[in-house]
Amino acid sequence: MFENYFRKEIAWGGKTLVLESGKIARQADGAVMARLGDTIVLCTAVGARSAKPGQDFFPLTVHYQEKTFAAGKIPGGFFKREGRPSEFETLTSRLIDRPIRPLFPEGFRNEVQVVATVLSHDLENDPDIVALVGCSAALTLSGIPFFGPVGAARVGYINGAYVLNPTADQRKESVLDLVLAGTAEGVLMVESEASELTEEVMLGAVTFGHAAFQPVIQAIIELAEVASKEPWPLPEPSEAEITLKKRIAELGRADMAAAYTEIQKLVRQDKVGVVKKKVIAALEAEGADVNLAKGLLKELEADVVRNNILDTGKRIDGRDTRTVRPIMAEVGVLPRAHGSALFTRGETQALCVATLGTGQDEQVIDALAGEYREDFMLHYNFPPYSVNETGRMGSPGRREVGHGKLAWRAIHPLLPEKDKFPYTVRVVSEITESNGSSSMATVCGTSLSMMDAGVPLKRPCAGIAMGLIKEDRGFAVLSDILGDEDHLGDMDFKVAGTEVGITSLQMDIKITSITPEIMRIAVEQAREGRLHILGEMAKGLTGARTDVAATAPRITVINVPKDKIRDVIGSGGKVIREITEQTGTKVDIEDDGTIKVAATSIEAAQRAIDWIRGIVAEPEIGVIYNGKVVKTADFGAFVNFLGAKDGLVHISELANDRVNKTTDVVKDGDAVKVKVIGFDERGKVKLSMRVVDQATGADITEQVGAKRPRPEGDDRRGGERGERRDRPRD
Repeated sequence: MFENYFRKEIAWGGKTLVLESGKIARQADGAVMARLGDTIVLCTAVGARSAKPGQDFFPLTVHYQEKTFAAGKIPGGFFKREGRPSEFETLTSRLIDRPIRPLFPEGFRNEVQVVATVLSHDLENDPDIVALVGCSAALTLSGIPFFGPVGAARVGYINGAYVLNPTADQRKESVLDLVLAGTAEGVLMVESEASELTEEVMLGAVTFGHAAFQPVIQAIIELAEVASKEPWPLPEPSEAEITLKKRIAELGRADMAAAYTEIQKLVRQDKVGVVKKKVIAALEAEGADVNLAKGLLKELEADVVRNNILDTGKRIDGRDTRTVRPIMAEVGVLPRAHGSALFTRGETQALCVATLGTGQDEQVIDALAGEYREDFMLHYNFPPYSVNETGRMGSPGRREVGHGKLAWRAIHPLLPEKDKFPYTVRVVSEITESNGSSSMATVCGTSLSMMDAGVPLKRPCAGIAMGLIKEDRGFAVLSDILGDEDHLGDMDFKVAGTEVGITSLQMDIKITSITPEIMRIAVEQAREGRLHILGEMAKGLTGARTDVAATAPRITVINVPKDKIRDVIGSGGKVIREITEQTGTKVDIEDDGTIKVAATSIEAAQRAIDWIRGIVAEPEIGVIYNGKVVKTADFGAFVNFLGAKDGLVHISELANDRVNKTTDVVKDGDAVKVKVIGFDERGKVKLSMRVVDQATGADITEQVGAKRPRPEGDDRRGGERGERRDRPRD
């Protein structure tokens, strides 16, 4: 039945990688089942047979989706089915998109959709790498014009050695989590989080990973030799297009070059817009294809900017290739926020606000590998007004999720240990202006706002975005790129870190590959720029404040025996609810007996702590406690004296003189001082008031005697159950 079934299997990093085609999803242009260990991802690629009329861009969409049955789970929620993409699914979709997008031919405008579906997850081998390899193979087999294949790998760094595709357990030990993808010629994409590693270690990881995925590329090529479909014809520029391109250059090159001498972004955009309108009007009068001309005008724009940089060494705003734009770093800009910072670099600005919360504010994430809690969140927002536009306002898009995660990775390795700073931290970055690298402005602003909130980061963190202009005649690496340089350039290379080393690195290449030399220059130049930015940030704040803001909760951590947790919680949570309601605090209880008490008032926190300690404390013989009479009986009074603990003051221990009635000495609600004098056969606490000075709380046992002899004929006995009395009741 499956006549065109093909299978390729290789040993890769001590595991078996299997690529299968021709059995599942046979109607897709390309379909590959990729398997590493017991992690299986179905990857498909489908392309439209023609482009939409007038379309001047390449409509590629990538969808990575996880099915919960892959890990033997049923989705949570009311509908019990997969819903909107999770953050990980969104990030992985971007991870696949970034290395494959540059490998489609220029001028190809047919819509292409790539879908990766996780069918099985062994909780050991990450499905994102398997998905990327599978999607590369599906495109290679599909016949769709694609200059692949692409290989991918994850690289860890454990005990000074690089590790290929570390398992989930190994990743906990690794000080590096780096994912890269590329062709046989070079690297196209890098995404990483690192614990302040040096530039040499990071470059070494990229080199190691690139070499490690070469067998995967070869395996895809060998599979394609037997399983690929007939290739689609490559788009070729028509004679009319070539002629139109020359005409556009004649009409607009000089004016476009003049427009790009304007330093201010909005003014420059207006001047460029005037040039475009002028050229389109002239071409329209000549009867040219206006839709085609609009796309060719973008090519002219890129050509003018790129060649000017290579020819003069000067950029759009007049800087040389290494200079960083002017920086202003301010902290404490919002009086009621726990921490805030306004970071401005040229025409890019981020308002970052840090909020401190408790364990109850942690984000619960239900992932295929299992549920876990996240105590550090970073949310990036890019409103349309930041670039002088109108647009949709709503839930964050893929770009916003990706930029937020990049900044998160940069800061995450610098967070203090949980036992030293037991807060949940959320940072929101509002991009209020943008002209290039707002994600790196977010890194800088986040670092400042967290230090302003009193979060003891290991060191301040800064980020910088590098660009590249590469032509046959040479190349230029650009520090702190503008938006136009990002859009019209060949590389977006973002590096974040401290004065010690790199904490996050992200690279996207828009051409087929770059050389190791270019990457080395970019990393070294980024270090120079990063240190400069850190120096400018230090003018606003050099380190974390010694205390959290007055408006932030104070968290006190105490520990209680595990077997006492149930007493603190109470039946149905009654006790813990009573504590939080009456003290106005938040109390988090962990399974190991760690209890975190959060309150904006020191007094309220202390009340809750004393209450909890009273519950878990054990009465000690000979110790005097403050108590409250909760019940009176013929044989004595019950006194609450230690948290929820009660003890009995026998009528003979109420006073040194004979007491006829309990209520002659105490009544319900009276505050008394009691001494623990022993325990009965059932472990119940026996208390005494007569050996304690009720005014001062002093122990007067020696003055009154340790035990007052019972008067002759007094046959009263007492206990919690109220034994029978021989004497008549009054």
